[in-house]
This record gives sequence, structure tokens and C-alpha cells, in this order.
Amino acid sequence: MTIKLEQVLDAIETADDAFTYFYDTQTGETVFLSDPLITGESYEELEELIESSGDRFLRFPTKFDIHEYSIMENFAYSLPAGAARQELVNAICGRGAFRRFKNGIRYHRLEQQWYDYRDQAYREIAIRWCRDEGLEYTEEN
Repeated sequence: MTIKLEQVLDAIETADDAFTYFYDTQTGETVFLSDPLITGESYEELEELIESSGDRFLRFPTKFDIHEYSIMENFAYSLPAGAARQELVNAICGRGAFRRFKNGIRYHRLEQQWYDYRDQAYREIAIRWCRDEGLEYTEEN
């Protein structure tokens, strides 16, 4: 079975607390379930179908599988020694880490470098997920 890598990347980029995304191996489509406590919506029929369909639905990586904090930390440590590196390493400690990190990359004009790094990390996660699930992938859009 072959999946477009872009489809996996879309699911990874939109991963959050409110939704869990799945790949339907029969239709090739991405489907999702929402957390009714967050969204107020329930998809009981789809939830039952996913639970009763064995291996038909493959769960895409969730935000907990992605570990954006680790990606930020790895990015900070990939920078050459200096003020920007130290500021970003310090920024990711404690509450408000994501906001401070974003402010730091803007201040040091590292936004594009960060987004390129993050995109590459997401790509590696997507490829690893495909391999783990036994799926071949294509990079066509």
C-alpha cells in the first residue's frame, strides 16, 4: 500500500489536543475523531467503526508522538555557540517555553531556519511512521 507523504505531513502538522487523525487503508482517506470534552462534538459511528475494523485504520502520530518541545530543543542545540543558542536553550525551560522560543527566533532572525528545521523533523517523523506501519510512500503532491 502506498500513501502520499504530504497526506502524512498534513496530519502531523495539524495534530493537537482536540483531534486524532487516522489513515483509512480501504479508502486512502484521512479521517479524524474529536475529543468531545474539547470540541463538544462526538463521532460515535466513526469511533465504533475504527474500534471494530481491526487494522483498517492507522492512527497518525499525535502531538505526543511528535514532541515539538524536543524538536525545539534539538534546534537550539544545533545552533553555533553564542547568544542566540544560549537564549533559545534558556527559553525552552518552564512555563511559557513555546512563546519565549518563538520570540527568541524572531529576535535573532532565525524564523526561516527554525521552520526549515521543523519541517525536516516532521518529514523524518512521517517517513518513520510510514515504515513502522509498513506503508510505502510517494512524494508526489
